[in-house]
Amino acid sequence: MDEERQRIADELRRVREGVRDRALHERPARDVLPPAAPVRTPEPMPPDPAPPPIALPPRPDNAPLNESWRIAPAPDRGWSGRLRRKLAGLLRPFWEAQEAFNSRQVRFDNETLAYIDARLAETHRHYDVVLGIHGRHMGEIDERHLILQEELVAHVHDLVRRIDLVLAEAEKGRLSLEFALRDVRSRLARLEERLQRG
Repeated sequence: MDEERQRIADELRRVREGVRDRALHERPARDVLPPAAPVRTPEPMPPDPAPPPIALPPRPDNAPLNESWRIAPAPDRGWSGRLRRKLAGLLRPFWEAQEAFNSRQVRFDNETLAYIDARLAETHRHYDVVLGIHGRHMGEIDERHLILQEELVAHVHDLVRRIDLVLAEAEKGRLSLEFALRDVRSRLARLEERLQRG
């Protein structure tokens, strides 16, 4: 009877080891899983097309103002010229004061236009620098997003392969265990019949 039990125990051990071999319980993951997909290095973002140049409004023309600041009349000949010279002698202080004011006003207008031109040029230069820095940062952000996207895609592909492997191995293990269990049941039934027969 002890020999029979030993033989049955050996048979069960042999069946269990066969099931383990078929179910691949002891295979290392590096033999089962394919290597992870390499992460691609993304290309830099292509530059955006340059916007069309802005049509600037025309600069105000101050040439007529520069020419008309004098108010003293040109000398005239004849009796009207003599009359004008007499009146000019009386009105000269007023004309000179008005011409001095007109001269200062024309100079101020010219300096104001030059200031506005210089200020706009500096403003555009400053904005170009700020927009250049902003554009470079946005390009770096886009590049980092592309790198993260590639890494995420590679990671998801690796996870899908691992999940498929686990599911396949679990199904193999379940099927092999069911087969082994049916096999063990049939052997036990045969052994019980033999033991009952004596």
